[in-house]
Amino acid sequence: MGTIKKGILGGFSGKVGSVVGASWKSIDYIRSLPASVRNPRTPAQVDQRSKFATVIKFLTKFTPILNIGFRNFANNQTAINAAMSYHIHNAIIGQDGEYEIDYEKVMISRGPLYKPLLCEAMIDNGEIAIGWDPKPLANGSSDDYAIVLLYNKTKDEVIVDVNGETRSRGYTGVDFHDHWLGDELEVYIGFVSDDGKLISDSMYMGCFKLPDA
Repeated sequence: MGTIKKGILGGFSGKVGSVVGASWKSIDYIRSLPASVRNPRTPAQVDQRSKFATVIKFLTKFTPILNIGFRNFANNQTAINAAMSYHIHNAIIGQDGEYEIDYEKVMISRGPLYKPLLCEAMIDNGEIAIGWDPKPLANGSSDDYAIVLLYNKTKDEVIVDVNGETRSRGYTGVDFHDHWLGDELEVYIGFVSDDGKLISDSMYMGCFKLPDA
């Protein structure tokens, strides 16, 4: 049985479904169980285990970008745990133990940094090209840089770029694999200040069908 430490959004210890809550250096974290888990006894337990499993399977593919994008929400917990909390409550759809990711609501970063207007993406000569208005309004700066996630939902693979172009450039491009041709990609972008202290809410750029080989 798991013990919730600080309310439903806080850390927990022990087992909940297919995950284990623990603490390291006063930081709460979660991990998958290394072996099979006995089936829970109630529909509510089945439902919660399914939510956790769905989100963990998805997020663990791109933890490096989440460690950056959710670092400002990692108060007494890891950035991954903060990302888990957001996605469990906001980015899954389904019922009765059958869940899937709501890709339009996925966030690779969260924070108050100004995100540019008129941000658009397109397929261009072997890459996903993303352009935006380079004006550094509000708390934005010309040296803020982009972070990008390409999620191939056909093959369940990812490409992560945590060192994209600066805001002043107004453009960044991420090459995709040749073996991805013909697949569908979900695309996300966020911005981080040069010193890493400020992070923007990420933006969902849409689903793109790559041309066939």
